[in-house]
Amino acid sequence: MRTQHTSVKTKFLKSSIAAILLTSGALFTAPSAWSSDTALTSVLEKGEQRADKAVKSQLKIDSIDADIRGAEREYRGVSKEVEGLEVYIKQLNKQLAAQESEKTDIENSIRQVTLIERQITPLMLRMIDALDRFVSADIPFQKTERMARVEMLKDLMGRSDVTVAEKYRKVMDAYQKEMDYGRTIKTYRSTINLAGTEREVDFLRVGRLSLMFLSLDGESLGIWDQQSKEWEPLEGDYKGKLIGALRIAREQAAPSLMKIPVAAPSKSTFTPNSNVAYGEVK
Repeated sequence: MRTQHTSVKTKFLKSSIAAILLTSGALFTAPSAWSSDTALTSVLEKGEQRADKAVKSQLKIDSIDADIRGAEREYRGVSKEVEGLEVYIKQLNKQLAAQESEKTDIENSIRQVTLIERQITPLMLRMIDALDRFVSADIPFQKTERMARVEMLKDLMGRSDVTVAEKYRKVMDAYQKEMDYGRTIKTYRSTINLAGTEREVDFLRVGRLSLMFLSLDGESLGIWDQQSKEWEPLEGDYKGKLIGALRIAREQAAPSLMKIPVAAPSKSTFTPNSNVAYGEVK
Protein backbone atom coordinates (compact mmCIF):
# COMPACT_ATOMS: atom_id res chain seq x y z
CA MET A 1 0.00 0.00 0.00
CA ARG A 2 2.88 2.37 0.87
CA THR A 3 4.66 1.50 -2.45
CA GLN A 4 1.57 2.32 -4.49
CA HIS A 5 1.16 5.60 -2.65
CA THR A 6 4.83 6.48 -3.25
CA SER A 7 4.59 5.63 -6.95
CA VAL A 8 1.55 7.88 -7.39
CA LYS A 9 3.35 10.64 -5.48
CA THR A 10 6.40 10.25 -7.72
CA LYS A 11 4.37 10.48 -10.89
CA PHE A 12 2.53 13.50 -9.52
CA LEU A 13 5.84 15.25 -8.70
CA LYS A 14 7.28 14.52 -12.11
CA SER A 15 4.16 15.78 -13.86
CA SER A 16 4.11 18.91 -11.74
CA ILE A 17 7.75 19.71 -12.41
CA ALA A 18 7.32 19.08 -16.14
CA ALA A 19 4.31 21.37 -16.26
CA ILE A 20 6.23 24.10 -14.43
CA LEU A 21 9.16 23.78 -16.80
CA LEU A 22 6.91 23.86 -19.86
CA THR A 23 5.19 26.95 -18.57
CA SER A 24 8.53 28.62 -17.89
CA GLY A 25 9.76 27.69 -21.35
CA ALA A 26 6.62 29.16 -22.94
CA LEU A 27 7.27 32.51 -21.25
CA PHE A 28 10.81 32.84 -22.59
CA THR A 29 10.60 31.28 -26.12
CA ALA A 30 10.44 34.26 -28.43
CA PRO A 31 13.70 36.16 -28.50
CA SER A 32 16.03 33.99 -26.32
CA ALA A 33 18.32 31.05 -26.99
CA TRP A 34 15.99 28.78 -25.02
CA SER A 35 13.73 28.43 -28.02
CA SER A 36 15.68 25.49 -29.37
CA ASP A 37 14.57 21.92 -28.80
CA THR A 38 17.97 21.03 -27.33
CA ALA A 39 17.75 23.59 -24.57
CA LEU A 40 14.23 22.50 -23.68
CA THR A 41 15.24 18.88 -23.56
CA SER A 42 18.15 19.76 -21.26
CA VAL A 43 15.89 21.67 -18.95
CA LEU A 44 13.39 18.80 -18.86
CA GLU A 45 16.13 16.26 -18.06
CA LYS A 46 17.44 18.40 -15.22
CA GLY A 47 13.90 18.75 -13.93
CA GLU A 48 13.42 15.01 -14.02
CA GLN A 49 16.70 14.51 -12.21
CA ARG A 50 15.58 16.91 -9.50
CA ALA A 51 12.25 15.07 -9.33
CA ASP A 52 14.02 11.73 -9.03
CA LYS A 53 16.19 13.10 -6.23
CA ALA A 54 13.11 14.45 -4.50
CA VAL A 55 11.38 11.08 -4.80
CA LYS A 56 14.44 9.27 -3.48
CA SER A 57 14.65 11.71 -0.58
CA GLN A 58 10.99 11.18 0.18
CA LEU A 59 11.39 7.43 0.02
CA LYS A 60 14.36 7.66 2.36
CA ILE A 61 12.33 9.83 4.73
CA ASP A 62 9.45 7.34 4.60
CA SER A 63 11.85 4.48 5.29
CA ILE A 64 13.42 6.31 8.22
CA ASP A 65 9.95 7.15 9.56
CA ALA A 66 8.91 3.49 9.28
CA ASP A 67 12.09 2.42 11.09
CA ILE A 68 11.45 4.97 13.83
CA ARG A 69 7.86 3.80 14.27
CA GLY A 70 9.00 0.15 14.34
CA ALA A 71 11.67 0.96 16.89
CA GLU A 72 9.10 2.84 18.95
CA ARG A 73 6.72 -0.13 18.92
CA GLU A 74 9.57 -2.48 19.84
CA TYR A 75 10.62 -0.14 22.66
CA ARG A 76 7.10 -0.06 24.05
CA GLY A 77 6.89 -3.86 23.90
CA VAL A 78 10.25 -4.26 25.62
CA SER A 79 9.24 -1.68 28.25
CA LYS A 80 6.09 -3.63 29.08
CA GLU A 81 8.10 -6.84 29.27
CA VAL A 82 10.64 -5.16 31.56
CA GLU A 83 7.81 -3.92 33.83
CA GLY A 84 6.39 -7.46 34.01
CA LEU A 85 9.82 -8.88 34.80
CA GLU A 86 10.34 -6.31 37.56
CA VAL A 87 7.04 -7.32 39.19
CA TYR A 88 7.97 -11.00 38.84
CA ILE A 89 11.42 -10.39 40.36
CA LYS A 90 9.86 -8.57 43.32
CA GLN A 91 7.55 -11.54 43.90
CA LEU A 92 10.47 -13.95 43.67
CA ASN A 93 12.41 -11.84 46.18
CA LYS A 94 9.48 -12.07 48.59
CA GLN A 95 9.37 -15.84 48.16
CA LEU A 96 13.13 -16.10 48.68
CA ALA A 97 12.86 -14.02 51.86
CA ALA A 98 10.04 -16.26 53.12
CA GLN A 99 12.06 -19.39 52.28
CA GLU A 100 15.10 -18.01 54.07
CA SER A 101 12.98 -17.32 57.13
CA GLU A 102 11.49 -20.82 56.96
CA LYS A 103 14.96 -22.30 56.51
CA THR A 104 16.13 -20.48 59.64
CA ASP A 105 13.10 -21.79 61.58
CA ILE A 106 13.76 -25.34 60.38
CA GLU A 107 17.42 -25.13 61.38
CA ASN A 108 16.40 -23.88 64.83
CA SER A 109 13.85 -26.68 65.10
CA ILE A 110 16.46 -29.27 64.14
CA ARG A 111 18.79 -27.99 66.85
CA GLN A 112 15.93 -28.07 69.37
CA VAL A 113 14.88 -31.56 68.28
CA THR A 114 18.42 -32.80 68.83
CA LEU A 115 18.41 -31.27 72.30
CA ILE A 116 14.95 -32.68 73.08
CA GLU A 117 15.98 -36.10 71.79
CA ARG A 118 18.91 -36.19 74.20
CA GLN A 119 16.59 -35.26 77.07
CA ILE A 120 13.53 -37.35 76.19
CA THR A 121 15.30 -40.66 75.75
CA PRO A 122 16.28 -40.94 79.45
CA LEU A 123 12.76 -39.83 80.34
CA MET A 124 11.21 -42.63 78.27
CA LEU A 125 13.53 -45.18 79.85
CA ARG A 126 12.41 -44.04 83.30
CA MET A 127 8.76 -44.20 82.20
CA ILE A 128 9.18 -47.77 80.93
CA ASP A 129 10.89 -48.81 84.13
CA ALA A 130 8.08 -47.24 86.20
CA LEU A 131 5.50 -49.01 84.03
CA ASP A 132 7.29 -52.33 84.53
CA ARG A 133 7.26 -51.93 88.31
CA PHE A 134 3.63 -50.80 88.26
CA VAL A 135 2.44 -53.83 86.26
CA SER A 136 4.38 -56.16 88.54
CA ALA A 137 2.80 -54.60 91.65
CA ASP A 138 -0.71 -54.25 90.22
CA ILE A 139 -3.51 -56.77 90.51
CA PRO A 140 -2.69 -59.71 88.22
CA PHE A 141 -5.18 -59.28 85.39
CA GLN A 142 -4.03 -59.96 81.80
CA LYS A 143 -0.53 -60.15 83.24
CA THR A 144 1.02 -61.91 80.24
CA GLU A 145 -0.30 -59.33 77.78
CA ARG A 146 0.76 -56.37 79.90
CA MET A 147 4.27 -57.68 80.61
CA ALA A 148 4.73 -58.47 76.91
CA ARG A 149 3.86 -54.84 76.15
CA VAL A 150 6.52 -53.63 78.57
CA GLU A 151 9.13 -55.96 77.07
CA MET A 152 8.22 -54.70 73.60
CA LEU A 153 8.89 -51.13 74.76
CA LYS A 154 12.27 -52.12 76.17
CA ASP A 155 13.25 -53.76 72.88
CA LEU A 156 11.93 -50.75 70.95
CA MET A 157 14.21 -48.33 72.80
CA GLY A 158 17.27 -50.22 71.54
CA ARG A 159 16.27 -50.03 67.87
CA SER A 160 17.98 -47.45 65.65
CA ASP A 161 15.48 -47.77 62.79
CA VAL A 162 12.63 -46.32 64.88
CA THR A 163 12.35 -42.57 65.39
CA VAL A 164 12.23 -40.99 68.81
CA ALA A 165 8.74 -39.70 68.04
CA GLU A 166 7.50 -43.23 67.31
CA LYS A 167 9.10 -44.56 70.50
CA TYR A 168 7.45 -41.80 72.52
CA ARG A 169 4.10 -42.55 70.88
CA LYS A 170 4.37 -46.23 71.81
CA VAL A 171 5.24 -45.41 75.42
CA MET A 172 2.31 -43.02 75.75
CA ASP A 173 0.02 -45.58 74.13
CA ALA A 174 1.03 -48.14 76.76
CA TYR A 175 0.32 -45.65 79.53
CA GLN A 176 -3.06 -44.87 77.98
CA LYS A 177 -3.99 -48.54 77.94
CA GLU A 178 -3.09 -48.87 81.63
CA MET A 179 -5.25 -45.84 82.39
CA ASP A 180 -8.17 -47.35 80.48
CA TYR A 181 -8.01 -50.50 82.61
CA GLY A 182 -8.97 -48.43 85.64
CA ARG A 183 -12.29 -47.29 84.17
CA THR A 184 -13.49 -50.34 82.28
CA ILE A 185 -15.13 -53.65 83.14
CA LYS A 186 -14.03 -56.76 81.33
CA THR A 187 -14.27 -60.55 81.46
CA TYR A 188 -11.80 -62.97 79.93
CA ARG A 189 -10.96 -66.67 80.20
CA SER A 190 -7.61 -67.92 81.45
CA THR A 191 -6.04 -70.43 83.87
CA ILE A 192 -5.40 -70.14 87.58
CA ASN A 193 -3.50 -72.24 90.08
CA LEU A 194 -5.85 -73.45 92.80
CA ALA A 195 -4.37 -75.70 95.46
CA GLY A 196 -1.55 -76.72 93.13
CA THR A 197 -3.91 -77.47 90.25
CA GLU A 198 -4.22 -75.41 87.06
CA ARG A 199 -7.86 -74.70 86.35
CA GLU A 200 -9.55 -72.77 83.58
CA VAL A 201 -11.77 -70.01 84.93
CA ASP A 202 -13.66 -66.90 83.86
CA PHE A 203 -12.18 -63.69 85.28
CA LEU A 204 -14.14 -60.52 85.95
CA ARG A 205 -12.27 -57.23 86.33
CA VAL A 206 -14.11 -54.13 87.51
CA GLY A 207 -11.67 -51.30 86.93
CA ARG A 208 -8.96 -51.84 89.52
CA LEU A 209 -11.47 -52.19 92.34
CA SER A 210 -11.94 -55.90 92.12
CA LEU A 211 -10.65 -58.95 90.27
CA MET A 212 -12.72 -62.12 90.69
CA PHE A 213 -12.94 -65.54 89.08
CA LEU A 214 -15.50 -68.28 88.63
CA SER A 215 -14.51 -71.79 87.58
CA LEU A 216 -16.16 -73.23 84.50
CA ASP A 217 -17.93 -75.86 86.59
CA GLY A 218 -19.19 -73.13 88.93
CA GLU A 219 -17.75 -74.83 92.01
CA SER A 220 -14.92 -72.41 92.77
CA LEU A 221 -15.04 -68.64 93.01
CA GLY A 222 -12.68 -66.17 94.57
CA ILE A 223 -11.27 -62.64 94.64
CA TRP A 224 -7.75 -61.22 94.54
CA ASP A 225 -6.52 -59.68 97.79
CA GLN A 226 -4.02 -57.00 96.77
CA GLN A 227 -2.57 -56.64 100.25
CA SER A 228 -1.83 -60.33 100.81
CA LYS A 229 -1.13 -60.89 97.07
CA GLU A 230 -3.26 -64.04 97.19
CA TRP A 231 -6.55 -65.35 95.93
CA GLU A 232 -9.20 -65.43 98.62
CA PRO A 233 -12.22 -67.77 98.30
CA LEU A 234 -15.70 -66.26 98.13
CA GLU A 235 -18.82 -67.65 99.74
CA GLY A 236 -21.37 -69.39 97.56
CA ASP A 237 -23.79 -66.50 98.08
CA TYR A 238 -21.72 -64.47 95.59
CA LYS A 239 -22.04 -67.04 92.80
CA GLY A 240 -25.31 -65.65 91.43
CA LYS A 241 -24.07 -62.07 91.69
CA LEU A 242 -20.83 -62.97 89.95
CA ILE A 243 -22.66 -64.80 87.15
CA GLY A 244 -24.88 -61.76 86.66
CA ALA A 245 -21.88 -59.44 86.56
CA LEU A 246 -20.18 -61.72 84.00
CA ARG A 247 -23.26 -61.54 81.78
CA ILE A 248 -23.27 -57.74 81.98
CA ALA A 249 -19.54 -57.61 81.13
CA ARG A 250 -20.16 -59.84 78.09
CA GLU A 251 -23.04 -57.57 77.06
CA GLN A 252 -25.41 -60.53 77.39
CA ALA A 253 -27.56 -58.62 79.89
CA ALA A 254 -28.63 -55.02 80.25
CA PRO A 255 -26.45 -52.81 82.49
CA SER A 256 -27.66 -52.74 86.05
CA LEU A 257 -26.44 -52.35 89.61
CA MET A 258 -23.78 -54.92 90.51
CA LYS A 259 -22.95 -55.99 94.04
CA ILE A 260 -19.32 -57.01 94.21
CA PRO A 261 -16.95 -57.52 97.13
CA VAL A 262 -14.01 -55.11 97.40
CA ALA A 263 -11.04 -55.18 99.78
CA ALA A 264 -11.11 -52.77 102.70
CA PRO A 265 -8.43 -50.09 102.39
CA SER A 266 -6.64 -50.89 105.67
CA LYS A 267 -6.95 -54.66 105.98
CA SER A 268 -7.32 -57.73 103.80
CA THR A 269 -11.00 -58.25 104.56
CA PHE A 270 -13.89 -57.79 102.22
CA THR A 271 -17.09 -55.84 102.64
CA PRO A 272 -19.78 -58.04 101.12
CA ASN A 273 -22.34 -55.25 100.90
CA SER A 274 -20.15 -52.78 98.94
CA ASN A 275 -22.13 -51.73 95.86
CA VAL A 276 -20.68 -50.53 92.56
CA ALA A 277 -23.01 -49.19 89.87
CA TYR A 278 -22.08 -50.51 86.45
CA GLY A 279 -22.79 -47.14 84.92
CA GLU A 280 -20.21 -45.51 87.18
CA VAL A 281 -17.39 -47.88 86.20
CA LYS A 282 -16.62 -47.14 82.55
